[in-house]
Amino acid sequence: MRHNKTTAKLSRNKEARKALLSNLAMQLIIYEAIVTTEAKAKELRKYVEPMITKARKGTLADRRMLIGTLPVKKAVSKLFDIIGPKYKTRDGGYTRIIKLEPRSGDGAKMAKIELV
Repeated sequence: MRHNKTTAKLSRNKEARKALLSNLAMQLIIYEAIVTTEAKAKELRKYVEPMITKARKGTLADRRMLIGTLPVKKAVSKLFDIIGPKYKTRDGGYTRIIKLEPRSGDGAKMAKIELV
């Protein structure tokens, strides 16, 4: 049963949403902070935090799972070599969302998501 397993659609079908979150996660891992819309940032938090938890464990199976999820291997190696050990003692809450001014073109709510 799918009790309480809802996700934001982000006006995309499943494949496009998966590609969007994968690319946003890769950018967040490489640059450690990105600016995006508030809805995308909230969904990205749910997507990235389990990845960082897997990187904390550092097993080969977790590495292979993340290689299949992220499009660039450089992001996976940074996740396991730098970010995972950095959060070894932290129990969760690896990201922070900071609300910004609305976008000037369409007034969309913007946010900056960064690694703590």
